[in-house]
Amino acid sequence: MIASVSGRVAAVGPDGAVIEVGGVGLSVSCTPNTLATLRVGAEARLATTLIVREDSLTLYGFTDDHARQLFELLQTASGVGPRLAQAVLAVHPPDTVRRAIAGGDTATLTRVPGLGKKGAERLVLELRDRIGPVGGEGAPAVGGAGWADQVRQALVGLGWTAGQADQAVAAVAESLDGGAAPPVPELLRMAIRMLGRTR
Repeated sequence: MIASVSGRVAAVGPDGAVIEVGGVGLSVSCTPNTLATLRVGAEARLATTLIVREDSLTLYGFTDDHARQLFELLQTASGVGPRLAQAVLAVHPPDTVRRAIAGGDTATLTRVPGLGKKGAERLVLELRDRIGPVGGEGAPAVGGAGWADQVRQALVGLGWTAGQADQAVAAVAESLDGGAAPPVPELLRMAIRMLGRTR
């Protein structure tokens, strides 16, 4: 298994990055939160998991081992594959996920696209005893306007100026008109469309 990659960031896109390792560019699938920490041309280390399928090899990257371990643990639950596990970590930080599972908070878990009430209940049932210590007890769950900072950081990481990122985030917020915000990856795509540079 490829447990981590370290090297120069060659490219950053909406769904992943290319890390140059020993002259080879590795394509790594990442959440917006992880992408926001990467800068093209800078050195980076990502904790990774290689998912092998009959028709594909996909490398998933995370800012730290803590997030990677949770990604792997989520997939041990019935009906959870890498895409859904990554979607969980795109919507909530690891500690929020651990708290939700440990506390049986299915409302928080069902904010993840593709994870319904039954799926959330299954996660709680199957993983509650294996989730491990929960950090930051009592800390507020990330939600509401928290998406704005994640999208802003991701846009800057993708090469736009802070001013352009602020304008796009403001435009996305206005388009929501006070309604519930969709998942961060979708908000990021909306912001990129508003900036006129779909990728």
